[in-house]
Amino acid sequence: MKAVALTSPGTVAVLDDLPEPACGPGDVIVAVRGVGLCGSDLAVVSGRRAVPALPWVLGHEAIGVITAVGRDVTGRAPGQRVVIEPNYPCLACAPCRSGGTAGCRDRRAAGITEPGLLAERVAVPARFAWPVPDDWDDTDAVCVEPFTVALNAVRMSGLRPGDDCLVVGAGSQGLLVCMAVRHAGGTAYVSEPHEGRRDLAVALGARAADPGGHDQRFPVAIDASGAPEAFERALECVTPGGSVIAVGQSSAPAQVPTFTLVQRRLTVRGCLIYDHPSGFAATIATLERSGLRPGRVLRERFELADAPKAFERSADIAGKTWITLPHDDEETAP
Repeated sequence: MKAVALTSPGTVAVLDDLPEPACGPGDVIVAVRGVGLCGSDLAVVSGRRAVPALPWVLGHEAIGVITAVGRDVTGRAPGQRVVIEPNYPCLACAPCRSGGTAGCRDRRAAGITEPGLLAERVAVPARFAWPVPDDWDDTDAVCVEPFTVALNAVRMSGLRPGDDCLVVGAGSQGLLVCMAVRHAGGTAYVSEPHEGRRDLAVALGARAADPGGHDQRFPVAIDASGAPEAFERALECVTPGGSVIAVGQSSAPAQVPTFTLVQRRLTVRGCLIYDHPSGFAATIATLERSGLRPGRVLRERFELADAPKAFERSADIAGKTWITLPHDDEETAP
């Protein structure tokens, strides 16, 4: 079986000798059709996020078709088209029991703590394989996972209809945050030094923020960059009593004077993924009734054989990159 793996620090290769996945009693086997790339994947490849072993199968934003189900599985069947929720909380610890599964102490993450989904076939716990309509475009389906992050960030921000929101960073996640802001009735202003990314955000409906940023103030700011200076800009530009949501991550410290937080009465929150099952359920329902097209952020598509090139180029592309895998109609027959 073919899969895309990190074989040594900084080196991505297509392997063709991986064993077929085993279908446990509560699992489904999914024939993967497409996988989106994001900053977490690039962090693994660069070594900024350590993985348990090498070679390491990459990827976590996957769509596909169920080809087999475990003996204890109900509600899933061969031939169903699914998007995969790639974070598997234990559902038993205190955070999980309270509904905050993003804070699960034993959460497993495909592509990070266990092998990823960028393979011809993968085994997935059945409850994390979400059926989606057959008429959805693959581009929209493959963006369900990162769009769930974006929708969650906007919900956490307290943004109200009519509010302006500063989105710092117009990488793929920032673009989806801009889309989520508009869906919530706000106006997204994007701060992004990369001209191509900034222009794409504007083409997708955002407005360009004042590059200096000294005269514009926003009730909500969302940092989708992760760079310390981006977080600092978000703090600088939010109005007194406003909220700052951090989606991007960095191990480098940002300068955050408590004087600023206290005197301006700011609320600062970190947004880590989403909760199960509410996050994915809400996103799929939103896309079904709204006509939103998150796949518009996808700008470069690569075949499986060109996956190393996809990882190499992803950081420099304005918009999101994804990798498609070949179809085999026979294996999806019920």
